[in-house]
Amino acid sequence: MPKRVFVHVPYLQIEQHLPFILERRLNPEIFFSADALDALAPSQLAATADALKGAGLSCTIHAPFMDLNPGSFEKMLRAATVRRFQQVLDAAQTLRPEVMVFHPGFDRWRYGEAAAQWLELSVAVWREVLVRAEEIGTVIAVENIFEEEPSTLKALFEAVEHQRFGHCFDVGHWNLFKKVGMAEWFEALGGRIAEVHIHDNGGTRDEHAPPGEGGIDFKQFFDLMERYAPDAAYTIEAHSMKDLERSLEALKPYLG
Repeated sequence: MPKRVFVHVPYLQIEQHLPFILERRLNPEIFFSADALDALAPSQLAATADALKGAGLSCTIHAPFMDLNPGSFEKMLRAATVRRFQQVLDAAQTLRPEVMVFHPGFDRWRYGEAAAQWLELSVAVWREVLVRAEEIGTVIAVENIFEEEPSTLKALFEAVEHQRFGHCFDVGHWNLFKKVGMAEWFEALGGRIAEVHIHDNGGTRDEHAPPGEGGIDFKQFFDLMERYAPDAAYTIEAHSMKDLERSLEALKPYLG
């Protein structure tokens, strides 16, 4: 059965890429950087939403993440994080995405000895975000970034425990930082996956290469997805048109 396929598009480049997206009937995952949010024109956002709706296409959103942390011990940084999150939720009010992807902001080198405090601060922010998510009708998916194993994200999901709060499994990030196998990760979080990010690498840097050009076992990945989260959104995170074309070709056997 064909999957719900999305492709990564920075919002600052949306006008440039929209004709290609519409012609190829590709659903975009729209990334809003902080600069994009500051320059946002409501009329352009509405035009993008209308163009996608008119073509019968959907979208997801990738929220800003650079230097943001919902569990930061510095309250001014948490306030800045909440401000950016509210801005991207305002954009979602117009675009009505199926899923919104956020970064968790955790890494064990900074918070390993104080993970419980980070979790408590973070939960309060996510509960605020989820009030808006309910109004919009979207799902919030927290992506693995530096996580070496799933326990920290599992604790976050269990602490919040909301039907619109799930996981975005980034298979490329897993391959970079993993200390557990893919099957073990899915055993812990597979049932919470709302979206996946698909790209490949050789295990040493975040290359965002097309599948099959790195070291990830994509047959195992898609077998696990079929078992645990067959209805998730599948986002191809290619960072160039050339890589997107190669990715689409490589994924035909899996995505239909």
